[in-house]
Amino acid sequence: MIIIDTRKLLHILDVTPATHNIMLVGRHGIGKSEILTDYFEGKGMRVVALFLGQMSDPGDLIGLPTKTGERTDFLPPYWFPTDNKPIVLFLDELNRARPEILQTVMDLALNRRLAGHELPKGSRIISAVNEGDEYQLTHLDPSLVSRFNVYQFCPTVQEWLLWAQVKQLDKRVIEFIQNEPTLLDDISEHKEGEDTGLEKHPDRRAWRRVSDVLQELAPDGSLRPRRNLGDEDLDLIAGIVGAQAASRFFAFSQGHQMLTGAQILNDCNGHEAQLRSLRLHQLAIINESIFQHLEVTYPDASKLLAYSVVTLNEHSPIDVRQLFHYAENLSKYFYLLEDMDQKEAIAHLANLFESGSYPEAILFITTFCSEIYQKLSTFIANM
Repeated sequence: MIIIDTRKLLHILDVTPATHNIMLVGRHGIGKSEILTDYFEGKGMRVVALFLGQMSDPGDLIGLPTKTGERTDFLPPYWFPTDNKPIVLFLDELNRARPEILQTVMDLALNRRLAGHELPKGSRIISAVNEGDEYQLTHLDPSLVSRFNVYQFCPTVQEWLLWAQVKQLDKRVIEFIQNEPTLLDDISEHKEGEDTGLEKHPDRRAWRRVSDVLQELAPDGSLRPRRNLGDEDLDLIAGIVGAQAASRFFAFSQGHQMLTGAQILNDCNGHEAQLRSLRLHQLAIINESIFQHLEVTYPDASKLLAYSVVTLNEHSPIDVRQLFHYAENLSKYFYLLEDMDQKEAIAHLANLFESGSYPEAILFITTFCSEIYQKLSTFIANM
């Protein structure tokens, strides 16, 4: 099966014709529905999510029968578009649906019709299926699967961290996942609650809920930390991500305050002493945080490229002056790594640059940090 991350998924959605159906295979809680909803609503399309695993009768999908003269018709279901505008039909939990529901989906996926009602032209059908022994699944008929382009969706930790910054998740959650990336998605086969099936394990959806309970809405509309963690919060968080992950998060939040990329980009000199005390894995977290901050803070950096060092003055837009301030501090950080003889940390920076996962950050470096760009390029060439 072809494995894709979020970046590849968005490309697939861009170029796949609306007449093609797409099936995403993956674990629960990895953001399938939210990514699809954000993408298509951003294009002005209505997204209808149907949870097929919760449907007990085909009538839940196709609508109720009604008599018209001497024949029986079906009333369109509540979600069916009546304005003739195309929709995105997201069929979630496809392989948890009853066999009779799947038979109805067969006609829908092939002919774009439900009990005589045709979806508006341009509508799209996307399904999501779970995988893993922990799920109660229905075997999918090969003829149904053949109606879909099938991809295994595995969004990266890097992509989630970017998303978390955009959504203003609590800083403590973001920093913890930066430090403990394996706890973003728990894939352990060990189940302490096998007798009940109720044992909690961390996933992306759960970490967002952790952030929700740690934040509050400020008067200016921004999100801010609600309070410091107390002993009573351990059970609260354990009920969301499980006892083991909660204990590690709690210990991290109580005893560690990692430097962030934003702090380095704003004042590298002011944090030099702390930077010199860090180990490689901590510097790697800062490297990633720098790229993430640039990617999130300046998603439209390309629009500012008309400005150069020559034209920069007190009349320049504040964003442009901030870009040059960041460039100066990023250069100081890179030279500090050289002075510390942290070749592995520089190699990690080069890998981030070469990966292409942070296009805006890469654009920033190539445009505003030409000397660092040359050094990274030389380092990559010699790797």
